Amino acid sequence: QVQLVESGGGLVQAGGSLRLSCAVSGRTFSNLAMAWFRQAPGKAREFVAAIRRSGDVTVYADSVKGRFTISRDNAKNTVYLQMNSLKPEDTAVYYCAAKLGVVSRTEFNFDSWGQGTQVTVSS
Repeated sequence: QVQLVESGGGLVQAGGSLRLSCAVSGRTFSNLAMAWFRQAPGKAREFVAAIRRSGDVTVYADSVKGRFTISRDNAKNTVYLQMNSLKPEDTAVYYCAAKLGVVSRTEFNFDSWGQGTQVTVSS
């Protein structure tokens, strides 16, 4: 059983930055493809970014490309999401997700999820 614990959310003004972290335990981290998803109030959960097991391939949603950066530290069993130039429309609960095998941007391919961390961007 994989456990994922997100941290780093909070309230920030538009244009500001936050860095989310997701600590992973219960499985060999380097075997896991990782991703971030988000869910805004009244909306479906959506893909944000994903990273390959080795960290050499990353995938982004068009809405965050150029502003967000996903990275991982396999020695620390942690995946990060650096969020810059934040906009009010980035306000959501952000979820960390894990899966064995290849990287994916499809929610239903991920079988382990964190509890989420709230990010609120004020205008």
